[in-house]
Amino acid sequence: MTYERITQIEFNHCDPAGIVFYPRYFEMVNSVIENFFADVVGRSFASMHFGADNGVPTVAMEAVFQKPSRLGDKVRFTLRVERVGGSSVRLVIEGHGPDGLRLRAVMTLAWIEGMKAAPWPDEMRAALEAYRETQDA
Repeated sequence: MTYERITQIEFNHCDPAGIVFYPRYFEMVNSVIENFFADVVGRSFASMHFGADNGVPTVAMEAVFQKPSRLGDKVRFTLRVERVGGSSVRLVIEGHGPDGLRLRAVMTLAWIEGMKAAPWPDEMRAALEAYRETQDA
């Protein structure tokens, strides 16, 4: 399955050339991940970070920027779960404009409890697995 969100490029996302300043893409990607966890996995970042002593920090990221996005563009972000490990998850997030792929980010997050990696809680693992890409898909 694929999770989707649309982001309109705003003035605050752009550099003086009028295109998205690349660190802003990382903020948009993080927003997609944060909403995925709230909407699909059943754990909002707020519930994890305030009082629960757990979370999903990013442990690796790679991004390829294919085409620029400009002020006013609408970018459709998709998130796919590529792999679910014992305490980690590998996500592929792509941003598409009307002219095709704008960026592709591959992120690895780890589930932590008390600042240490821990196995995914069963309900979270089940939700992540439901969105995992399969070879047959």
